[in-house]
Amino acid sequence: MLDILRRRRSIRRFAEKEIEAEKIAALKEAILRAPTSRGLNSWEFIFVDDRELLHRLAQARRHGSAFLAGAKLAVVVAADPERCDVWIEDCAIAAIVLQLAAVSLGLDSCWAQIRLREHDERTGAGDYVRRLLGLPERFQVACVIGIGYAAEQKESHARDSLPWDRIHDNRYRGE
Repeated sequence: MLDILRRRRSIRRFAEKEIEAEKIAALKEAILRAPTSRGLNSWEFIFVDDRELLHRLAQARRHGSAFLAGAKLAVVVAADPERCDVWIEDCAIAAIVLQLAAVSLGLDSCWAQIRLREHDERTGAGDYVRRLLGLPERFQVACVIGIGYAAEQKESHARDSLPWDRIHDNRYRGE
């Protein structure tokens, strides 16, 4: 697992290579295995590989979602807040499980935050994505994960560059 964490980087440029069906099936299984609070499974996942929809998802935010146009797959992570009070946490856990599973399969990914972001001056990014994909009004969109084969290479963060000062043993020792 540590090797997967070392290899995972936010990749925003994807190669034209299609993702194999068995890898997409594995990603679907992986995300459904993500832990959830009290096993309530408040989340819903929409796997998008339609080129037109990917281009429209890329417009979800004013800044920070354009890379989705080049992804071969995008996974929309949404939830029904009426099912569980910690839906945000459940979605975040599922999203990172998906990203780590992608690395384990030789794929790369990048997270596009949707919740609390703007599409334009009148519409939130979540409302835009929800309407685009036909999600019921009660659903909230947490994020969209773009996935594909990398068209850019990024080195792992060096171990000594990690923020070790954020680790505390037994008690907080900051400030």
